[in-house]
Amino acid sequence: MPVAKLTAAKLQNLDLSSGTASELWDDRTPGLCLRVLKSGRATWTVRYRPHSGDGYKRISLGRYPTVGLADARQRAERCRVQVSDGKDPQADRQQKRSAANLNELIERYLAEEVATKRKPRTLELYTWYFWKIIGPALGTRKAATITRSDIAKLHRDVGAKRSVTANRAVVALSGVFTWAGKHNLVPEGFNPARGIEKFREQAHERYLTSEELARLGDALRLAETVGLPWPRKPDRKPSRHDRRPENQRSVFSPYDTAAIRLLLFTGCRLREILHLRWNEIDFERGLLLLPDSKTGRKVIMLNAAALDVFEKLDRLGDYVIAGDADDKPRADLKRPWAAITVYARLEGVRIHDLRHTHASIGAGAGLGLPIIGKLLGHRHAETTARYAHLDADPLRKASNQIGSSIAAAMDAGAAMAEILPFGGRKTA
Repeated sequence: MPVAKLTAAKLQNLDLSSGTASELWDDRTPGLCLRVLKSGRATWTVRYRPHSGDGYKRISLGRYPTVGLADARQRAERCRVQVSDGKDPQADRQQKRSAANLNELIERYLAEEVATKRKPRTLELYTWYFWKIIGPALGTRKAATITRSDIAKLHRDVGAKRSVTANRAVVALSGVFTWAGKHNLVPEGFNPARGIEKFREQAHERYLTSEELARLGDALRLAETVGLPWPRKPDRKPSRHDRRPENQRSVFSPYDTAAIRLLLFTGCRLREILHLRWNEIDFERGLLLLPDSKTGRKVIMLNAAALDVFEKLDRLGDYVIAGDADDKPRADLKRPWAAITVYARLEGVRIHDLRHTHASIGAGAGLGLPIIGKLLGHRHAETTARYAHLDADPLRKASNQIGSSIAAAMDAGAAMAEILPFGGRKTA
């Protein structure tokens, strides 16, 4: 191949509109060539021979005149250094171009990992995180080019309004990169979502007091008998078409009220009760045998109050809490719970707070956190630790003992320090 002494001045005088194709090889940098096409387009390339023995290869270094002679020589030298280190620049570039973008990884992760190994509720939640939050921001980017600063910015933007959601989305995204690394879809160990500092989360701790429990009990009894009165809108004027006051009530199904009682008496999660089947209740031993809960297979002890609720229910199908269809579990308790909490004046109480209340009563009675953790089916002790400040019985006993000892010592000192009159002076 003929080589020539290329200079910046010579290239400026090059006629690119001649309509002929040509190649100008640089005599200074081995393999550097300026390819001129008939269209007048000129591109810098460098030719090299990789260690794999695949023969000579070329890789583009950029278009002329955007990339000048000096810059092209520097790029060619960097390419030759990579080749001397055993790399193949052309193959690396092709691999990067064919690499999956983040949306493609997410689709495979959801289909191959989450859908097959996680619960449907988890799949639904992860799908929302990926397609509503992560995908619109980073989905079209090549996964291997995403940086920690990219994810940190996304975390900050989402966290400005929804800090908990931002934390959960980053955790879900971290799972995508970990899975992709194990399947050689990104370099192993590459996980830019790891190490993102999370927003501080305020734990939602709401426990019903004795007074609130009494109001809840009254509301449940009223709801399943004569019905709860319809809430009145202060700005609505009475109409002659309104029903009579005694008819303005909503009577709820005994299965609605039974579900709420069972959540409180057992400390179960919502879907553990709504998806409970009759054949999973061992009445003889007083047990719930849940084949698949959030933490896997679980056994729950039934107290007398819970057993009484079960015994009063009619069996209308496979599921204890009957819904619209006998062969499908009920989806939620939103409507009855909203009406009952309004009537019972339980502002800000979620249905999951019934589980917290069950645990808090046990902790306040001094049952101990390990026992409470077993009753609730916690897999890790850290989960039960949120009730540590309620486990007051041992602390109260210790505080009473210390206080009694101090008070006794102070009383004894007072008896020894009795003041008597003597010679016009008071002396001990």
